[in-house]
Amino acid sequence: MQKEMFPFFYELRTRYAEVDSQGVVFNAHYLTYFDTVLTEYMRHIGYDYLGLVNACGLDFHLVKATVEYLAPIKFDESIQIGVVAGRIGNSSLTWIFGIFGPDESKPRAKGEIVWVCSKVGAYKAHPLPEDLTRLLRTQEILRESTGTPR
Repeated sequence: MQKEMFPFFYELRTRYAEVDSQGVVFNAHYLTYFDTVLTEYMRHIGYDYLGLVNACGLDFHLVKATVEYLAPIKFDESIQIGVVAGRIGNSSLTWIFGIFGPDESKPRAKGEIVWVCSKVGAYKAHPLPEDLTRLLRTQEILRESTGTPR
């Protein structure tokens, strides 16, 4: 995994409340970091996630989350969290994440989250919204046309 594969990063500084007694970020916070960059990415590409829920009655269920811890992240460190749509299926989206130090090309952590689209309250797969898949595929085409490796 290389830093260049990510079209979007969100930078934050780790907080005291996020570290454990060993002085490193507690493992559960990595999923919060993934969620944060995903929210910011949706905002960045102009996708109204709440509109999807309110207007269409669709939402996403998290069905898989993985984190690989490769190197420690400590208190008060600046980190860059990257996200890219790894796979766009019929009813699912796989997001790929990497957490890097500002001047690092190798990740400190990497992960994957799989979402499945569903009608609110139905708890069964539903096709992804066309506007979202079109927007994500446009982002992919733009990345490929600029020569950014994936």
